[in-house]
Amino acid sequence: MSDENVFDMNKNSSNKDIKRYTKIGITILGFIVLVFLIISSMFVVKEGEYKVVRQFGEVIRYEKDPGLKFRVPILHSVTTLPNKKIVYDVTEKEINTLDKKRMIIDNYAVWEITDPAAMIANARTEINAESRMGEFIFSVIRSELGAMNYDEIINEEGSTRGDLNSRVTKRVNDLLSRDNYGIQVDDVRIKRTDLPDENEQSVFQRMISERESKAQEYLSQGEAEKNRIIAQTDRDVKEMLSKANAEAEEIRAQGETEAAKIYNNSFKQDEDFYQLYRTLESYKKTIDGETTIILPQGSPYTDLLLGYFE
Repeated sequence: MSDENVFDMNKNSSNKDIKRYTKIGITILGFIVLVFLIISSMFVVKEGEYKVVRQFGEVIRYEKDPGLKFRVPILHSVTTLPNKKIVYDVTEKEINTLDKKRMIIDNYAVWEITDPAAMIANARTEINAESRMGEFIFSVIRSELGAMNYDEIINEEGSTRGDLNSRVTKRVNDLLSRDNYGIQVDDVRIKRTDLPDENEQSVFQRMISERESKAQEYLSQGEAEKNRIIAQTDRDVKEMLSKANAEAEEIRAQGETEAAKIYNNSFKQDEDFYQLYRTLESYKKTIDGETTIILPQGSPYTDLLLGYFE
């Protein structure tokens, strides 16, 4: 029998195995690709963020509600942007005041993205958006403070600037809205206003001199008020003493009058006793430890001293 007519069973079986394994491999590969495509089509939106879906660089939609979302793999790309308040520390810069003083202004802004599509289209990135916002803030602050004198800026009591922060915030938002950057500034605050180092010392000395002058003015006013109070108190004391002395004199006069009445009544009741009393009272005034008295015999004093009574 010819070899050409012999059927090779082993070769036929090997071909079948290769086809079967190839089919299984293709199936597994297809499954893997399918899983990859499904996973690639999904993305998660977290709390406090936007997911911006772009196709060939153009924004087609954005998601802001937290949860699982879908896109077309490969065709669509996803960019993440913050959906919350952001604090931007603006770089400090130097400005000139109305009275030609140089000042260093340091401020910050609180802002947020309100339209992610507009922000991506016009600012491209968050960094670019902050950069443009910082330029607008500095421009507005320079314009506002450039119309004021240095003393008005640093002196809150005598300042005519009013609510500067609110005015700056409004003007910056107007500029951002004009250029459609899709962001909004909620608040602009000036943290610090300093002088350049070369001017700082001279201004400090002037401020010290002004404060010392003001302190001296307060001291002078206090001294004048003290003298006024002392003078008024002295007048009040003199009036009170004068009134008290007058009342005392009046009471003393009344007492002397009453005493005189008592003396008179006593004299009328017993003239001898009253005479004796008056004589003894005169002894108190005329006789002391060094007094020498020479009395003639038979005088009333002698009789009283010797105990001679009629």
